[in-house]
Amino acid sequence: MKKILERLHQQEILSRDEAREILHRIAREEFNDIQLMAFIGCYQMRNISLQELQGFRDALLDLCIAVDLSEFEAIDMCGTGGDGKNTFNVSTTASFIVAAAGYKVAKHGNYGVSSICGSSNVLESLGYQFSTDTARLKRELSNANITFLHAPLFHPAMKSVATVRKTLKMKTFFNMLGPLVNPAQPKYQLTGVFNQELARLYKYILQDCEREFIILHSMDVYDEISLTDEFRMISNRGDRLMHPQVLDLPILNPQQLYGGNSIEESADILVSILSGEGTGAQNLAVAANAGMAIHCMVNDRPIRDCIREALETIHSKKGIETLKSILQ
Repeated sequence: MKKILERLHQQEILSRDEAREILHRIAREEFNDIQLMAFIGCYQMRNISLQELQGFRDALLDLCIAVDLSEFEAIDMCGTGGDGKNTFNVSTTASFIVAAAGYKVAKHGNYGVSSICGSSNVLESLGYQFSTDTARLKRELSNANITFLHAPLFHPAMKSVATVRKTLKMKTFFNMLGPLVNPAQPKYQLTGVFNQELARLYKYILQDCEREFIILHSMDVYDEISLTDEFRMISNRGDRLMHPQVLDLPILNPQQLYGGNSIEESADILVSILSGEGTGAQNLAVAANAGMAIHCMVNDRPIRDCIREALETIHSKKGIETLKSILQ
């Protein structure tokens, strides 16, 4: 590790193979927590390169518990987190709306590290039981159109960095990897990122994965469509800067997306929206992201129509029935 740290401090870039190997060694617990903090810290001081991100991704996919859900042609809706905005769980809520609208969702998620409440926190608080059992995951997709892949279960090798990440309580390059390492590697992917440089890297990586994708980044630094500003949308079909008004949507105040001060508050917001009792602003933010996921899967449909379908699904209250069906 000493030689690697010296190279990184000198601004050298690891090759894809070197990055892959170093993460394998981290998984084998060859380094202590101080060495890991120093390694992670190097990437707090400079941008990660494309080949380094590819190598780290390669290693996590090498080491994960893979699951074949390809028969369902599902979408993953997973953001990087790390935007520091303390919004409610927009992508998680939107995932249930997409499922309630009749589309398959294989959502990858984790506990919050740099935020109060990640997707795993909110689902666990509601009583969802995490599992790696393929039969159960397929049953949930068949019956409810949605299943949840809890990252720590599918990536057990990363327990070696769990303590360090919890201690740091900030976004690290591991946040960047989350949406790229869904163990099911679904056909479709909607993902939000916390800066434009990462959006560029994601574009190169996802283009090589032979899947339909949309990458989102709000220009006021949300890792989703916040409707508080313009947002960038990058897909297989190009790169667009979009204003909410182009989609007939209003500009929201950031306070309208507040996620509360506890996991329980975050869970209450999710249940409220799925029950058709969310605020107008909450409903619009969820519909914008759910609609974009639908557009990713059915890209010949106009985005406005997809958002309208998502909003109608929210008002139908089908979302809460979808949630209940996986909590049984």
